[in-house]
Amino acid sequence: MDQLFNRKYIIQGLFVLIALILLGRLFYIQVASDKYFLDANNNALRKKFIYPARGVITDRKGKVLAQNQPTYDLMVIPNEVKAFDTLSLCNIIGISMEDFRKKFRKAVVQSRYQASIFQKLLSVQTYATLQERMANFKGFDVQKRTIRYYPDSIGGQLLGYIREANATEIERHKGYYKPGDYIGKMGLERQYEVELRGTKGVKNILYNAHNVPQGSYADGKFDSLAIAGDQITTTIDVEIQKLGEQLLRNKVGSIVAIEPATGEVLAFVSSPGYDPNLMVGRETGNNYMKILSNPYRPFFSRPIKGRYSPGSAFKPLDALIALQDGVVNELTTVFCPGYYVVGNRRFRCDHASGDGNVAVRKSIARSCNVYFYDIFARMMLKKGRKNQHKAYDEWQEKVRKFGIGDTLGIDFPGESGYKLFTSEDYTKRYSKYWNYGSILSVSIGQGEITTTPLQMANIMAIIANRGHYIKPHLVKGIGDTKYIHPKYKEKHHVGIDARHFESVIDGMQDAVNTSWGTATESRIPNILMCGKTGTVQNVHGKNHSVFIGFAPRDNPKIAIAVIVENGGYGGAYAAPMASFITEKYLTDSLKGRRINGATIEQYKADNLLPVLKDKLPKVKPKVDTSKVDSTKKSAPITPVSTANNINKAAILPKNNATTE
Repeated sequence: MDQLFNRKYIIQGLFVLIALILLGRLFYIQVASDKYFLDANNNALRKKFIYPARGVITDRKGKVLAQNQPTYDLMVIPNEVKAFDTLSLCNIIGISMEDFRKKFRKAVVQSRYQASIFQKLLSVQTYATLQERMANFKGFDVQKRTIRYYPDSIGGQLLGYIREANATEIERHKGYYKPGDYIGKMGLERQYEVELRGTKGVKNILYNAHNVPQGSYADGKFDSLAIAGDQITTTIDVEIQKLGEQLLRNKVGSIVAIEPATGEVLAFVSSPGYDPNLMVGRETGNNYMKILSNPYRPFFSRPIKGRYSPGSAFKPLDALIALQDGVVNELTTVFCPGYYVVGNRRFRCDHASGDGNVAVRKSIARSCNVYFYDIFARMMLKKGRKNQHKAYDEWQEKVRKFGIGDTLGIDFPGESGYKLFTSEDYTKRYSKYWNYGSILSVSIGQGEITTTPLQMANIMAIIANRGHYIKPHLVKGIGDTKYIHPKYKEKHHVGIDARHFESVIDGMQDAVNTSWGTATESRIPNILMCGKTGTVQNVHGKNHSVFIGFAPRDNPKIAIAVIVENGGYGGAYAAPMASFITEKYLTDSLKGRRINGATIEQYKADNLLPVLKDKLPKVKPKVDTSKVDSTKKSAPITPVSTANNINKAAILPKNNATTE
C-alpha cells in the first residue's frame, strides 16, 4: 500500500514539474525575449534586407574595371495587397496591365506571405515618384541595391557578369541568396563571388495598418549593417588589355601576357569578345541570347579553353629536354638536307633546300624541323630500340613539368588542360608495335600535343626565368590587406639546369633580331626581344598565326603568346601584334612604326573573321563528264572544294597541325 502511495506522489510531481517548465518557457517567449516577437509579427514587423555594395574590381594600377551604380526593385507580398489603382502603379513603373497580372501571378506562385521582386531595376527618377505615393500601394515596398557598371567596356570574358541566382546556386550557398538575388556567373565575378558580394544587412521595420513604415523596431537593437564586398585588385594592365582587344577586333584569337617574375597575368584577351555592360539592366536576357547565338562564340574564353597545337612554339622546350638529357649539347650539329628519313618515310623540313649543319641556336632561329626530328629520335633510342616506349614516357613526364597535359591552376573558372599522350595511349591507337617514327610529329609540336594560349605564355615565362614559373594568376590582392593565396607565390621548377637555357635563348634572340630569323616582324626598336613564330595548319581555311616570346632578354618583364586564327604565317599578324603590346607595356608608348608595310591602325582595322558556311555564295556543282556512266540515269558529281571555307562548328578546329 505504501508503495502505491509513493508512486502517486511521484507521478503528481512529474506533472507539476512539466507544467512549471512549460509556463517558464511561455513567459520567456512572450515577455523575456524579443526574438520570437520578431518572428511572429510579420504583419506589423518586416525584415528588410540591406544589400551591400559589391566589391570594386581594378587593374594593377588602381584603374577601375568594374564598379557599382544604384538601382531599385519594387517588392510585393501578395497576401498584404489591398484594392488599389493598379493603372496608376503601372504608369509609374512603365508596364501594361497585362504585364501587371503576369507579374502578380508569378509572385503568388512564389509565395503569398514573403516578399518577392515584382519589377526590378527601377531608375532613380521612378523610385522618387513611387516613394511619394507608396502609401497607396499596400503590400508593395521598394528595395535598394546596386548593379554593375564597367567604365571601359572591356574584358567581357575576363570580368564576367552577374545575374539572378538559380535554385541550384541558392542551395549551394546555404541560404545566403534568395530568389531575385544576383550572383557572379562567369569570369572574375564568379571566381571571387564570396569576396565581392559582401554581407547583407537586416533592418526590422514596423508598419502601421496603413502600410506606412514607422521606423526600426526597438531603435534598431536587432538590426545589422551591410558590409561592402572586398575590392579586388587584378594583375591586369588596362592599357595593354585595351590594345590587345583593339588589335583582335573582327578576328578570332587570343593574347595572353604574363610577368615572368611573379606569374601575374598582364593581359587576358579573348576575341571575339563582348561589352560587359550588355549584361547589365533590363535587356540582359535579350543581350545574353544574342551573344550566345553568335557563331563566333564571344562567351568562349580562348585564353584558357582555346585548343591549339603549339607547333614551333614547342621547339625551345624540346631542345631544353634534349640538352638536359645529354643526348646533345649546345655545339652538337645535325645536317639538314631539307628532309628527315625514318624507314621508308620522309619527313620534310620547311626549308626545301635544307639548313646545312645546325646546332641548337641556329635550329631555333631558323625553325629547322630536321634538327628536332633528330634530337627526338636520340632521346627515344637512348635506352635501345626495345625500350622506346619507356623512353617516351620519361620524355612526356618532363614535358608535363612545363604545364602541358594538365591545367595550370589559374584563379579563373573553366580552365582546360588538354591531354598529353602516354605510351599506353599510343599502344591503344597503334598497337604495341609503334616506335618513335610513328609519333615523330610531336617533336615539332604537332600530333597529339595540344595547348591553350595561357600554357604557351607560361612556357615563355619558364624560359625567361631560366627554369621555373609561378602559377599564373589574375588577382594581385584582395581587400585592404591585398591578400593573395600562398600558392601564387610558390616557384615550380621544371628540372632543367639554368646553363642549358642560354643557347636556347640565343636562338630565340636570333629569330627576332637577325635578318635570317623567322620572327623579325616582332622586332622592337631599342628592346631585345626573344621569340618564336608558328603557323598552325587549319584544314577549314587559312592557317592560324602564332607568336610566343619575352622581353627584354635580361631581367624579362613580359612573356607573351598571341594566336590569330586565319591569320596566315606567324609573322603576318601574331608577331607584329606581340611587338606592339610589348612595346606599349615596356615603354608606355608606340612609335608609329610600320611592320610588313602596315601601321598599327591597319592591323586593328583588318577583318579576319572566317566566312560562315551559310553566308557563302552557292556554287553549282560541276559534272566530271569523263566519269559519266551512260548506263546510269545520272552522272557522278565531283564536289567543289571547300578547303577555304569554315562552318559554324569549325571555328576552333579540333585537329590542328603546325609548321613554321
